Amino acid sequence: MTDARAEFLAGQRPEDVAIYLADAAVDDPSTLDSYGERVDDGTLIVVEGEKGRSAFQAATGMDAMGFAKQAMGTDGEISEDLTGGACPEGEDHATRFVFAFAEEQNEEVGGLYGEGDVIHAYAQCECGTAYSHKWIAGER
Repeated sequence: MTDARAEFLAGQRPEDVAIYLADAAVDDPSTLDSYGERVDDGTLIVVEGEKGRSAFQAATGMDAMGFAKQAMGTDGEISEDLTGGACPEGEDHATRFVFAFAEEQNEEVGGLYGEGDVIHAYAQCECGTAYSHKWIAGER
């Protein structure tokens, strides 16, 4: 795991976003090699927020925040390392992509946000189902 991904998952990079793109979700996975970390079945990229949202849109054809809003409606399980998840529609479904960001602790808001930095992750499965998962950074 790269330092950038470890720092992101620890909540230390709230200005960045993380994007996982499965090889099956892109035309030529090798074009991503210089941008991110190669993982088993794809590439994980940690990049400054605005650049990341633009890269997500270029790779998926979707507005990142619009996708996140859509995915919020369905709870699912996204792996702690951001490279996959368990689709709520079927356990054997493969994850196409994940978009994630960290939100700094906010005691005024309370709840989960009062307990620590929160990782917000949104995924889309090969079946098209979009789902979300959030957790306190460093506690999974």
